[in-house]
This record gives sequence, C-alpha cells and structure tokens, in this order.
Amino acid sequence: MTVAFRPRPSVVRRDSGLYAYERALARRGLTPIAGVDEAGRGACAGPLVVAAVILRREIPGLADSKLLTAAARERMYDVVMRTADVGVVVIPPAELDARGLHKSNVSGMRRAVAQLTIDPEYILTDGFPVPGLPAPSLAVWKGDQVAACVAAASIVAKVTRDRMMVSLDAEFPAYGFAVHKGYVTAMHRAALERHGPCAHHRFSFVTVAREMGDNEMGAGVA
Repeated sequence: MTVAFRPRPSVVRRDSGLYAYERALARRGLTPIAGVDEAGRGACAGPLVVAAVILRREIPGLADSKLLTAAARERMYDVVMRTADVGVVVIPPAELDARGLHKSNVSGMRRAVAQLTIDPEYILTDGFPVPGLPAPSLAVWKGDQVAACVAAASIVAKVTRDRMMVSLDAEFPAYGFAVHKGYVTAMHRAALERHGPCAHHRFSFVTVAREMGDNEMGAGVA
C-alpha cells in the first residue's frame, strides 16, 4: 500500500523521545498506530514470535525490550497486555525451515496486524518494510528504540518467546534453553555437539545443520 505520510527528519528527531513518531503521525490524523516487532530471529532453536501493538495511552517506563531487565520486561508486558490492543503470532521451527526465516517473518507481521481488534491507520515496523499490510506503513531503523508502539511490540514478543523457551527447557533440560533462549552460545554449541539437535531446533540454520552429519536428532534427550 502506498505510504500516505513518511515522517521526515525535520518532523521527527530520533532524540525527541519514544513517542515522537506517534505524536507526529497523530498531528496528521493518522491514528491509531500499530507497532510490529519480532523476537527470536537470530536464534537457532525455538519459534519466531511476532507481535503487533496499538497503544491506547502512553506508558511510563516503556523502552526497547533489550534495554530492560527481565523483571522489568515482565512488569511492562503485564501493563501492555492490560492496556493495549495486541496481536501475537508464533511461528514454529518447522515452518521457518520450510518457508525461510525472512519470508516467515514478513508473513508473521501481516498475521499479527490482522489479529488486532482495532484497524490501524498507520503501521510502524522494526527494521525492514513489510508489503501487503492493511494500512500505510514505515520501516523504522531500530524502531524498538525510537517508537513506543514498536518498543511495546518488542516486549510482548520477547516475553512471550522467553516463557516458551523456559517451558521447553523443562522438556529438554540438556540444551539449557532457559539460559540462552535458543541463541547460539558456547553452552548451546556444546549441547548440540554432545546430543545433536532436538525437534525444536531449526535444521536449516548452519549451526544446527553442521551437527546433523555426526549426530542423530536428539528429540528424546531429557
């Protein structure tokens, strides 16, 4: 869809605060505004989680999920879920392997927006453009650090995914999912070398595929 309004540097300064994009768009009557972000893009195990959020009010203390402690993220997650319109899509590893990471990510962003109960007038996405959205949109570089609705989406996506990885850790304790959340770390590499991948790993990822030649799938590892 054609972008009806693209905030210019003279309109929105990146140091103008987390709500600058929303306020600039609102001055032009473009509300409500949805923010979209994902968690788990760089992981080699576990799902990709995509969230879309429309904030109904400004939330004190809101920030990019990566800038908050785990406890602060949990508290902010509860506030966002109580006060905002939220859509969440979970994309399992098998779908990521079959369709590809980026294609799955773009599709997940569309699906998350479609779950919102309020129709957005404008959509801000983190990092890259997403064609086929139901309203004019803008890809914002490091959007989770400069746009409140994208920051809120980053929190919802990360907390949702982290909780899922903690649950997976109870089922597959040998991999340490509760610690590294499926990302590539020395601990995770060592577990893959010892046990091979389990059913929740992404077999199309190089780190996992490398172990497939030497190990059978470790789906029964406990």
